[in-house]
Amino acid sequence: MYSKEESARIRKEFWTSFGKSFPRKWLLYNTKIKDFSFKFVADKNKAMVCLDIEPKDDFYKEYYYDKISSLKNILKNEYIKDVVFDATYKLDNGKIISRIYTKMPKKFNIHNKNTWRNAYEFFVKNMAAFEEFFYEYEDYIKD
Repeated sequence: MYSKEESARIRKEFWTSFGKSFPRKWLLYNTKIKDFSFKFVADKNKAMVCLDIEPKDDFYKEYYYDKISSLKNILKNEYIKDVVFDATYKLDNGKIISRIYTKMPKKFNIHNKNTWRNAYEFFVKNMAAFEEFFYEYEDYIKD
């Protein structure tokens, strides 16, 4: 078991190492759509690449989720075959958002440095695919 301080140090080292190993400017929050962002997730149990749709207004949350859902077959067939759509994804803090994501199939634990390289490669491959998808359909999504 790690102390909070040690766990925070390991998480910082993980993300710093990722940035140094794969230097690139990712789209992430720069989608120009409020509360619509791409995220990397890494914790003790999983590594994921996500598209989070989390406006406070349910109308906009449903609107953007439906837009992406209408492109589901394209996203699955041309970009990320194992993408998961979840209109009511519950975050660890209890907040409900809409999340479209892919999860690394191999075992991952941020505290185990032996799993880091696989996570980094998974992140790069899948975030690049998510970004390519977004840029291709950006006008439709924003319209």
